[in-house]
Amino acid sequence: MSKQRIAVEEGLQPVRHYLEGQGYEVVDLAADQLQNCGCCVISGGDKDVMGMADIAADISVINADGMSPEEVHRAVRQRVNIQ
Repeated sequence: MSKQRIAVEEGLQPVRHYLEGQGYEVVDLAADQLQNCGCCVISGGDKDVMGMADIAADISVINADGMSPEEVHRAVRQRVNIQ
């Protein structure tokens, strides 16, 4: 089975490392990286990260503000239907 691809905003290194440790392929949150991503994780500071609101509308966005890496992982699992 191939790894599920998740885009994570810069500055969320603990989340990035945790998801990588759980077996996800984690890529930088950038317009050219969103292809084939199950969801993206943002810090919550700017909901229109890098002007990508329209692009991100096609994938699920998780606002990690105030969440632990474990909580983000649970949200990712719910969004990409991995049990």
